[in-house]
Order: sequence, then structure tokens, then C-alpha cells
Amino acid sequence: MQHAVGSPLPPPHQPGHGPATGWSPAAHHPVPPNAGAHQGSVPAPPPPPAPGYPAPPPGPAPASAPSAPDTTGHVPLPPGGPVAMPMAPPAATVPDPAGTTLAVLLIGPAGAGKTSVAKYWADHRRVPTAHISLDDVREWVRSGFADPQSGWNDNSEAQYRLARRTCGFAARNFLANGISCILDDAVFPDRPVVGLGGWKRHVGPGLLPVVLLPGLDVVLERNAERSGNRRLSDEEVARIHGRMAGWYGSGLPIIDNSQLDVPDTARVLDDVLARSIASPPPW
Repeated sequence: MQHAVGSPLPPPHQPGHGPATGWSPAAHHPVPPNAGAHQGSVPAPPPPPAPGYPAPPPGPAPASAPSAPDTTGHVPLPPGGPVAMPMAPPAATVPDPAGTTLAVLLIGPAGAGKTSVAKYWADHRRVPTAHISLDDVREWVRSGFADPQSGWNDNSEAQYRLARRTCGFAARNFLANGISCILDDAVFPDRPVVGLGGWKRHVGPGLLPVVLLPGLDVVLERNAERSGNRRLSDEEVARIHGRMAGWYGSGLPIIDNSQLDVPDTARVLDDVLARSIASPPPW
């Protein structure tokens, strides 16, 4: 609301608390001393608005609106928090991951098919599901992008950490509003900097990790079909694939999708997630 020039402004209004305590219009617009001497006299009109400003509408001021959570349009948005572990259903019930709000982390080397499987899985669920790719988020940085192919250094590590934190923030907000998430990243079992601890810290203990690990020949063939900075040298692919083998014996579920197409891999992923909900992996 515009105020006339020279009129005192009311104190800041606290949402949900009505007018500020102690604020009285009379205290800031004193009544002239002789106002009470003429009962029934016509009250003085309000001061005219400043030039160029519209006059305030007649009638009493509207009541202040009650406080509300952050909204998009008219949809309340609860704040995002750490993702809790999914509740295991009763023993007699088979978990149904297709209809459950989940946070899934799909792990694998370059060329494992993480992005294709994650997109297909998200596209074919019965509940709203988002796909968040760490590589996509890293590449939001256009000028000054630190490409890990040029060497893992302080800049590439800082941009990786920032991207992972951004993915975690997005996942928490989606999940707080009933939208499942599947994230994909090449998480190494032998490197704490890019390990599961960071994902668990940013998303929450309810994150369900699954490793996608086809054979080396399959990974090399898929990598050869890539272009730009997503394509790695054969030597780098073989090195990453060898390090990913460290997930065997870790207790995390591993899917060998060497002989599986994307829809079949997504169905196996649902089976793996059903078991993870019933008995979460110790990570």
C-alpha cells in the first residue's frame, strides 16, 4: 500500500501476528485538542495523496493474511529435510517399489547405462519421479568448467562437491513434496571424496544405493558411442571399471546388465529395490 508523503509509516508487520503490538493509529495521528468540543461535527477528511500516487480505497483496511509456508502458485511446499529410511511393510506383504516414494542412487562406471536406465525407470513409475544426473548438474557450469578428464584437481573436486550438494538439495525438496528421485553418479568404493558418505549426508539415510556393473567389453562398446567430454579413452574406461569392481563384497546390491536391455534392467532394479526396502543394505 502506498502511503502519503509526510504520513508516518506503521512498524514492520510480522506475518501471522496481526498488527504489531503497541501500534495505535491514534498514537501517530493525534486528535486535535478541540475535537471533542463539537460532538456530531463532520470528521476531518484524510490528507490528500502525494502527487502521482493513487488515493487509498475507501472502507476499512483488509485483515492481514495468516502466515503460510513457502508456496508455488497455490501449492504449499513443505521444507526439504533428510530422507528417512523407507518403512518396511509387514512380513506378509511384498514391497512394491513402483508405488512407493523412494530416493535411489544408481552407481556405475561410464558406459554402464546409468542415465538410460534411470530415465526409463523414472518414466514408467506409478508415482511422480524425478531423475537427477550429477554429470548434468556439473555441466551447468559453462565458463570455467573443470573437466575431470583433464585431471582431478582442487577445482574439479570443488565443482563435484558443489554439484553433489545441489543434487542432494533438489532431491530433498522433491521428496518432501511426494516426488521420488533417482540420482546417478560414478561413485568409487575406494575414494572417500566421491564416496557414499557425501550422498548420505546430503540426501539422508533413506537413500538406497544400487550398483550397475556390466562387463568391460560392454562398457567399452557403449563408451565408443559417446561424444564430447562424455566420451573417455579406452584406458580410462578400463581403469574406472576395475575400480568399480571393489563394490563386490561391499553389501550393496549389484546388477550385471551385460545381457539386459534398458526395460529389463529397470525391472531388475525394481526387484532389487523391493529387497532393499525390506532389508536396507548396511552402508
